[in-house]
Amino acid sequence: MKKCRGRPKCPRRVEQTPDVTYFKPRGVPLADLEVIALTVEELEALRLVDVEDLRQEDAAARVGVSRRAFWEDLKAARRKVAFALSTGKAIEIKGGNYIRAEGCDINENADA
Repeated sequence: MKKCRGRPKCPRRVEQTPDVTYFKPRGVPLADLEVIALTVEELEALRLVDVEDLRQEDAAARVGVSRRAFWEDLKAARRKVAFALSTGKAIEIKGGNYIRAEGCDINENADA
C-alpha cells in the first residue's frame, strides 16, 4: 500500500457511479490485456468537464474540493484514458474515496 505525504485525500462528492466498469479493445481476451484502473472520482472529473462542459472551478465546487485537487484528479484521469486507448489496454473503473452526492453513502477506498 502506498504511503502518501501531506494531508489525507478528502472524499469527493460523486453524482453518478458507472453501471459499466470495464472497457477493452475488441477482439482481445481480457486475460491477455493489461488493465488500467480509473477511480470513480477520476471518472466523475472527466464527466463533469468533458461531458457536462463545466469549467474546472464549477466542477471542483460540485465535487467539494479545491481547484487544484480537482485538476489533479482530471489530469490523472485523462492520462490514464489516453494511455489505455493509445496502447490497447483495458480500463477498469473501481475504487476511490468518494461520497455519493444524493444519498451521502461513503465508499472509502473500495477495492483500491
